[in-house]
Amino acid sequence: MSEDTDLATRKMQFLYALRSKGVTDKRVLGAMEEIDRGPFVRGLFSERAYEDMPLPIACGQTISQPSVVGLMTQALNVSPRDKVLEIGTGSGYQAAILAKLARRVYTIDRHRRLVHEARAIFEELNLHTITAITGDGSFGLPDQAPFDRIIVTAAAEDPPGPLLGQLKEGGIMVLPVGQSDAVQSLIRVRKTADGLEYDELRDVRFVPLLEGLGKD
Repeated sequence: MSEDTDLATRKMQFLYALRSKGVTDKRVLGAMEEIDRGPFVRGLFSERAYEDMPLPIACGQTISQPSVVGLMTQALNVSPRDKVLEIGTGSGYQAAILAKLARRVYTIDRHRRLVHEARAIFEELNLHTITAITGDGSFGLPDQAPFDRIIVTAAAEDPPGPLLGQLKEGGIMVLPVGQSDAVQSLIRVRKTADGLEYDELRDVRFVPLLEGLGKD
């Protein structure tokens, strides 16, 4: 089997795995087919880019399991006019997928190195609707608020108040909640005129949401 054929087969299996895990939204699947996970996985683990598993990246962080990325994106229900805030840029993979679905994506990470590397990939992929910022994501991005959608890719014990405050009425936030050393729950929060509505989606395991900047 040639290298190109092997890669095409792995990508096809990748999309099949997403569907089998419950990612059924056609726009989300289309975005995940368009955004190759390969460039976001570096070094020793690059061979495993098309497996449905989380993988280590720099700064002690991880790139999430693709099916979890797909399910979180699906739960977010992004429309083409939405302005989205992502807390936890990581590899940049989630922001790149969101950029195919939303009008504008702001992504923030406490690790300068991760933001720098993600920006380089966004540039390579001509993803010019993403703004990547080094900062403390637990406080959101007040200058650009409010947001139609907010996604958090690190676990907090409760949905952070500043982020709820930056969510538009009618907006949706998807995030893992729970203690970092235990299984967490992925939840969806809808902000309505009457308050907040919560849905529990599934068990997950994410790195903790930490305040302050990284040391890199």
